[in-house]
Amino acid sequence: MKQTPKINYQLELDKTLKQITAENIRPKLLIHSCCAPCSSYVLEYLTKYFDITVFYYNPNISPEQEYRHRVEEQKRLISEMCPDVKFIEGTYEPQKFYEMAKGLENEAERGARCLKCYRMRLEKTAETAKNGNFDFFTTTLSISPQKDSAVLNEIGRQLSTEHNIPYLFSDFKKRGGYKRSIELSAQFNLYRQNFCGCVFSRNNK
Repeated sequence: MKQTPKINYQLELDKTLKQITAENIRPKLLIHSCCAPCSSYVLEYLTKYFDITVFYYNPNISPEQEYRHRVEEQKRLISEMCPDVKFIEGTYEPQKFYEMAKGLENEAERGARCLKCYRMRLEKTAETAKNGNFDFFTTTLSISPQKDSAVLNEIGRQLSTEHNIPYLFSDFKKRGGYKRSIELSAQFNLYRQNFCGCVFSRNNK
């Protein structure tokens, strides 16, 4: 059986950036952010090309005190690093996460529970982008070495088709992106959590 060639999502991003540069346009991009540290490099990288709004929708994070801390760090980073970037906080609805995770509580990290969580957050991003007349949507999640960019981009591709809005393919960990996010986190003294955010990842850390 012929294997499907592996896609280099950084090169896919390069193609999009080259195209919009050639057309001399600044599309509107809605970026789902999981946290301030992961968004730091992504914002530094993409503000040259897009008018960006950060969308903070993470009902997986618990307890609420942890969620609020991360929201405030995200807002602080934007105000100090790139004040022209807009910010939207999604509804904090942890009950939706627990309903989604029912029966998957004992799954290993990066397993079925995590995949459903990625899709839940990206679907809300796609809906928000569509309703807000954005030109693209994407997520910062691919900057993490613990996240599979192929899985994230496939979810983005599916949602792009379902909601009729382009997904910005990416693998932000490439070309030193993750390393740069660590440097920027230190520069802005950002809170770097040591677990994904959900109670299951906290228990397994």
